[in-house]
Amino acid sequence: MSDTTANLAMPYILPSQAQKHVTHNEALQILDAVTQLTVTATLTAPPSDPQEGACFAIAASATGIWLGRDGKLALRQDGGWIYITPREGWRAWFLAEDRLRIHDGDDWQPFDAIGTPAKIGINTAADLSNRLSLSSTASLFNHDGNGHQLKINKAASGDTASLLFQSGFSGRAEMGLAGNDAFSVKVSPDGSSWATALSVTGQGQVQMPQRPLVRATRGGGVVTPSSGSQTGFATLSVNQGGFSLGASVAGGGNRLIVSVTAAYLVCLGVEANPSGAFTVSVNVNDTTTIASTNDNDAATASYSNSAIGLALLDAGDWLTLEHTGTTPLDFGYDKTELTMVML
Repeated sequence: MSDTTANLAMPYILPSQAQKHVTHNEALQILDAVTQLTVTATLTAPPSDPQEGACFAIAASATGIWLGRDGKLALRQDGGWIYITPREGWRAWFLAEDRLRIHDGDDWQPFDAIGTPAKIGINTAADLSNRLSLSSTASLFNHDGNGHQLKINKAASGDTASLLFQSGFSGRAEMGLAGNDAFSVKVSPDGSSWATALSVTGQGQVQMPQRPLVRATRGGGVVTPSSGSQTGFATLSVNQGGFSLGASVAGGGNRLIVSVTAAYLVCLGVEANPSGAFTVSVNVNDTTTIASTNDNDAATASYSNSAIGLALLDAGDWLTLEHTGTTPLDFGYDKTELTMVML
């Protein structure tokens, strides 16, 4: 029979032993140390003024009276030291580190209370789609050093790595790499239909596929509008962002309907064969002129000019061209036409 217990190595009281209380008290001291084990610090040498009952983990390359006792526990008891050999599976709270460690048979290892669970819910339930779920008024990802990166990875170019913003758990905005490697910002009014508002290629080119812009003309070649008349548009050679053609105009063509309330840069180009003074103006809702070009010179063989304006327009506003004077105008692409872009 061994003289000590199998797990904690506490000494047994032997039948013929004198001063049995000494052996009994030694066993109690060991039990007092390792039950609810708390390690004050990990040191290579004893502290100068240790408190009674304090327990220290002896680090490698120990010195002084701890020389040769690397890896053991040193318990301060009755002004001396009791040395205890920790075993695999022992748990201890390390006060200096404010953390729990478990002995693996060789050394004290940090205890990871979480491990690698299939899902984690913080103040809410997680599921297999949202394996990490948090319900909170805010969350903080702080730096540990000089900075902090939040990394969202995808397996292949055609997959998605993005941030999705929801209203009532229905998607309303998304930004990231959605289905390709261009960074994009998408929006949705209902969570089902999506429009790309911004796209940045890997080479840094910025595209805004929903930005309202239009290049409109009546077409039909040379036409001579009567003075005081209005003409509209029939061909939208470039159209992005929802511009449309509305009601017909008496002088030919249709009204151009603005799609989005915003500030617009307006450019009117005119090509004519003047027979006298004339003016061509861009008119909004038949009330306001936002760009105009005119020729007050005597008749010339050809006239080519442009006018630029800046206008605040509302969705639903309509535009026409208003004419004064009588002169032949060449309606067509890169001739008499209207170009607009939302700023």
